[in-house]
Amino acid sequence: MTDRIVLQGISARGFHGVLDAEKADGQEFIVDVTLEVDLRRAGRSDLLDHTVNYAAVAADIVALITGPSLDLIETLAGQIASAALKRPLVQAVQVTVHKPQAPVGVPFGDVQVVVERCRDEPVVIALGANLGAVQATLEAAVRALADLEGLQLTAVSDLFETDPVGGPAQPAYLNAVILARTRLAPFALLTDLHKIEADHGRVRETRWGARTLDCDLIQYGAPERGSDTVSNDPELRLPHPRARERAFVLAPWAAVDAQAVLRVGSALVPVTELLSRADGGEASGIRPGPAWSPAC
Repeated sequence: MTDRIVLQGISARGFHGVLDAEKADGQEFIVDVTLEVDLRRAGRSDLLDHTVNYAAVAADIVALITGPSLDLIETLAGQIASAALKRPLVQAVQVTVHKPQAPVGVPFGDVQVVVERCRDEPVVIALGANLGAVQATLEAAVRALADLEGLQLTAVSDLFETDPVGGPAQPAYLNAVILARTRLAPFALLTDLHKIEADHGRVRETRWGARTLDCDLIQYGAPERGSDTVSNDPELRLPHPRARERAFVLAPWAAVDAQAVLRVGSALVPVTELLSRADGGEASGIRPGPAWSPAC
């Protein structure tokens, strides 16, 4: 079941319509909004920062109703939906704009326009493991990602065998990168990635220690379009703070998307360029892994 926040009956006077009288005299518009939001984190923390401030959403709606005149309430509904989706926790939105005083010319109760919009953002997910039946675990992880509601896989890299970086002595890793598109908000997606890790026995006891499975969210959104999420939240660091230094992430990423870029501070840097200087150079400690064709 999807969590929702519902605001109903937000009203303000606006000047939207195709007729001169509507633009001159104005009329009341009423808006209902349903926000799809993953509220698991807020339910645990009881913190406003972990949910959507619906007072702020309501203020945005009133500002758009009372803002510049539009001909169509369809346009107004679209603007309200776009504003809602700019909030990082909102995954989808339904907007209903009521125009009860519309000049219809016959008796009527209400005129409504309903629009529904949802996120559709590219994401980069890195997989890695070095304990147990490693390749079988990574293949199972790909299947789990493919089955995840709200995530559509678009590309899976080849496997790379990589030497451990930091931490105690441990076996070599197998690594891969997944490209996907998602309607999930960043923290909701990260929560689901952590569940997939836990389902495969991942525990966090030793930093950079051996593990049965890593599922890391590397990048959310498209930096070249300015739609990428930048977050310093300790529980949600985006883009991944060490990805730019890790050949075991950059090599499979570059292999599956030679044009990929990663935000480094305010700069957008090609992944191939980052790879050339990561962990001592792109040929250092990384080599082709076994062949695979994970079913997804």
